[in-house]
Amino acid sequence: MKKKAFLFYLLYNDIVKINIFKGDFLFMIESQNNPKKMMWITLAMMAFSTVWSFGNVVNGFVYFDGTKVVFSWILMFLLYFVPYALMVGELGSVFKSSGGGVSSWVNATMGPKWAYYAGWTYWACHVVYISSKGTGGLRAMAWGIFTNTKWYDSLPTAWTQFATLAVFLFFCWVASRGIPVLKNLATVAGTSMFIMSILFIVMMFAAPLINPHAGYYNINWNWKSFLPTFNVKYLTSLSILVFAVGGCEKISPYVNKVKNPSKNFPKAMITLAIMIMVSAILGTFAMAMMFDPKVVNAHMNEYISNGPYIAFQRLDDYYHVNSLFVYIYAWCNVIGQFSTLVLSIDAPLRMLLGSKEAKDYIPKKLLKVNKHGAFINGIWMVVILSGALIVVQALLPDAQSVMAQLIKLNSTTMPLRYLWVFIAFIALRKQKDKFEDKNNYQMTHHQGLAYTAGWWCFIVTLACCILGIYSPDPLTLFLNVATPVILVALGLILPTIKKHQDKKLA
Repeated sequence: MKKKAFLFYLLYNDIVKINIFKGDFLFMIESQNNPKKMMWITLAMMAFSTVWSFGNVVNGFVYFDGTKVVFSWILMFLLYFVPYALMVGELGSVFKSSGGGVSSWVNATMGPKWAYYAGWTYWACHVVYISSKGTGGLRAMAWGIFTNTKWYDSLPTAWTQFATLAVFLFFCWVASRGIPVLKNLATVAGTSMFIMSILFIVMMFAAPLINPHAGYYNINWNWKSFLPTFNVKYLTSLSILVFAVGGCEKISPYVNKVKNPSKNFPKAMITLAIMIMVSAILGTFAMAMMFDPKVVNAHMNEYISNGPYIAFQRLDDYYHVNSLFVYIYAWCNVIGQFSTLVLSIDAPLRMLLGSKEAKDYIPKKLLKVNKHGAFINGIWMVVILSGALIVVQALLPDAQSVMAQLIKLNSTTMPLRYLWVFIAFIALRKQKDKFEDKNNYQMTHHQGLAYTAGWWCFIVTLACCILGIYSPDPLTLFLNVATPVILVALGLILPTIKKHQDKKLA
C-alpha cells in the first residue's frame, strides 16, 4: 500500500482523533512490508495514541457532574469498549488482505451497495465535524493571543460565524489545491497535544507537593460522589462517552502483525482499555482537584467551550509560569484544528468517491477530479452542506453556545460510523463457515455470545445517538434532528439519480 493511500485510510477511519505519534505512524507504514512481528505492547501504545485525548477527560467531567463520571467510565469500558475492540480485532484479522477498512468489511459480508452506504455514513459524519473545526481554530487563536476568549465571546454571533465561514471556505480552497505540509503539521500538533494531555495528569498530582497552599479542591471519597444521577441529562449525554472511546478500528490492519495474534491481540486490546480507563479516571481526579462541579454546572457552556484552556491556565498558576502552558496548548490546537480541517475535507471524499462502489451509486458529476487530483464537485458539496450548518448556527445567542452545540451534535452523529462495524461483525458471524480460517483471530468461539456482543454494542451506540439528539433548546433540537435526516436522505437520493442517469445513457 502506498504511503499516501495509507494516510487517507487512517484519516478516513477516525479523522476526529488525529493524535498519532509521528514515529509510530512511520513504523506502521513500514510494517506493511516488514515481516518482523511487533510486540503486543507496541500495538497497545499505538492504539492508545490514536484513540484517546485530553478533551475526552474534560467533556466527561463537564457533562457528568465531576467525579460522578467515574462510574460511567468504568461501565463504558467494561460493557462497550472491550467487546467493541475485540470485534474490530476479529474483522481486521479476517479481512487483513483488504486493508481493514470498514467499507471493505461491509463489501465482503453484505455486498457493494451496503458498502457504499457505509462509506457515505463515514463521509456524512464529517460534514458536521468540518463545521466545528473553524470555530475551534478561531477559539484556540483567541486563547493563544489573549489567553482568554472574552473579546471573541463578546462579538455578535453573526460576526464569529462569518469569520468561521471565511476560514472554512479558505481551507476548502486549500483542500482543492493540496498542501502536503499541513499533513505533517497535523501529526506534529497531535503528538504534542497528546503528550501534554499525559503531562497534565502527572503535573496536576505533583502540584500540591510543589505548591501546597495554592487552593485545591478536596475530593469527597464517598459513593454519592461517584454514582451518577440517572436523569434525562445523564441519558442524553451518554453519546459523549461513546464518541470518546470510539475509533479503535484504525489499528485493525495490524492484528496479524502481532506475535501470536490469537493470544496477544486481545491482550493488547484489554491493555488499551485499562490504559484509557486509568487515564480517564486519574484525569477526572486531576480535574476534581481544580474545579468545583457546582461552579462548572453554573457556567456549563463556558467550560464546554474552554475547559482544556482553563485547566492549563490553572496549572500555570500552580507552577507560577504565567501563561506558558496555555500558550503552548493553544497554538498546538490552532495548527491541529486548521490542518485537520483540510484533511477532513479531502480524505473522506477520496475514500467515498474514489472507491469502486462510488462509480455504481454516485452521479458522474460528483466524481469529477481537477488538475490537482481533488474531487472538486465533492468539495462543493461539502461547501454547501457544512457551510449551511455554519450559517444556521449564527442564530445561536453567542460563540460559547455555538461551540457547545457543535460538540453535542458531533457526539450524536460521529458514533453513527461505529454502527457499520457491528453490522459487519454480525454479518461475518452469520457467514462464519465462508470465512473460517484457523489462523484468524476470534473474539469468542461461542456464536451466541458473539451475536449478543454485536447486537448489544449496536443497540447501545444507536440508543446513545438517539438520546443525544434531545435538547431543551429548540434550535439545537432542530439541528440535532434535521442534520442526520438530511444527510441520510441525500445518501439515499444519490443512487437514485445515478440510476436515472444510467437509464438515459442506455
